[in-house]
Amino acid sequence: MPQETRRDLVRKYKETVRPAGVFVIRNTLDGRVYVAGSLDVEGAMNRARFELGLRSHRNKALLHDWIAHGAGHFSFEVIDRVKERDDPAFDRAAELGKLLELWREELQCNGDKGYNTP
Repeated sequence: MPQETRRDLVRKYKETVRPAGVFVIRNTLDGRVYVAGSLDVEGAMNRARFELGLRSHRNKALLHDWIAHGAGHFSFEVIDRVKERDDPAFDRAAELGKLLELWREELQCNGDKGYNTP
C-alpha cells in the first residue's frame, strides 16, 4: 500500500466521530446492572470488558462479582446512542449526560439493584 494512501486512511480514521452512547453490564445471575456512558461507547464498553478481565476495573463491587461468578454470567449491551445533529450548537457531551441520567434512573442501577453509586 502506498504510504500516502496509508496516511490518508489513518487521518480519516482519526477524524471519524465515534458513536456516543450508554451501555450496560448486566449480571445475568441476579440482574444487577452497571450503567455507563461515553463519547466512544463501543471503545468504553470494550475497555470495561478488558479491565474486568485483568481484574482492574474501578468499580469494586462489579469486579468482585465478576471474579466470583465468571465472565460467562455477564452481558454487555449498548442500550442507547446520542442522536447526532448537524447543528453547530449541538453539545454531544451534554446530550450524553442527559441520556446517562435517564437510563440510570430507568434501570435503577444503585443500591441492591445495581453497581453504580449515587
